[in-house]
Amino acid sequence: QVHVEESGGGQVQAGGSLILSCVVSGRGDGRGKCTYNIQWYRNAPGVDREFVAAIDRDESIRYGDFVKGRFAISLDDNKTKAYLRMDNLKPDDSGFYICHGESATSWCPGGWGRGIQVAVSS
Repeated sequence: QVHVEESGGGQVQAGGSLILSCVVSGRGDGRGKCTYNIQWYRNAPGVDREFVAAIDRDESIRYGDFVKGRFAISLDDNKTKAYLRMDNLKPDDSGFYICHGESATSWCPGGWGRGIQVAVSS
């Protein structure tokens, strides 16, 4: 059983900033603590689901090509909550941002959050 919860979306003008958060927690079969790598994707009308950013437990980081230095992903000390800071937002960044907890522990399930809306006005 895994719980993934996003927060922090909303509306902002072009050039503005938002910080999204994603908390991932899970329960496996009792063999030990569940650990996760955390990824962000986004959906927009007429566009296939797009990879935004990812951070693994070893804090290795990847970004989608469109990010171009505008976003920064980080983990809290417990490595259960990821922050996605988005700066210099553009109208094309508008969409539904969805967090994915990828299990890094073999006996633990991964899962998706419900998503959160980001709207950038010009």
